[in-house]
Amino acid sequence: MPHHSDASPWVRRFAPLVPRGGPVLDVACGEGRHCRLFRDLDHPVTGIDRDIADTRADGAELIGADMETDAGWPLAGRQFAGIIVTNYLWRPLLPAIRAALAPDGVLIYETFAHGNEAFGRPRNPDFLLAPGELLQACSGLTIVAYEHGIRDGRAVIQRICAVNGPGPFALS
Repeated sequence: MPHHSDASPWVRRFAPLVPRGGPVLDVACGEGRHCRLFRDLDHPVTGIDRDIADTRADGAELIGADMETDAGWPLAGRQFAGIIVTNYLWRPLLPAIRAALAPDGVLIYETFAHGNEAFGRPRNPDFLLAPGELLQACSGLTIVAYEHGIRDGRAVIQRICAVNGPGPFALS
């Protein structure tokens, strides 16, 4: 796998589970660190964010959209083999993200959780996951890994990797 030191270690760890060559969506892609990772792994990549002016992801489909407005989710009807979400939480999008996960698709999600207010931003509970919230949001998916705790002594995070189907645990 190409080395992408700016990509989340959690995302890098589970990237190989995304079905080979399947389309990947990076929600709230920011500068495009995960778009670049998956592009270099030979996936077609779509990145979506409110402001894509600073997104550096040659070859990726980039969509500028404010997902927190009434316009909402601009990808209705599309499905992805991998969906990546890091450092972003807008609860009304969770059902749309689930609907966009293709059969056997992999969701890799990592963001801040309650308790993070002791370390800094975000402090607003609207942007902090409650204990077990990602587990609940992924009900019905196969949970590959889940963590909730203090990361590097600097933040409280919750993260999950889940598969829409039996995933790597299927018996042949």
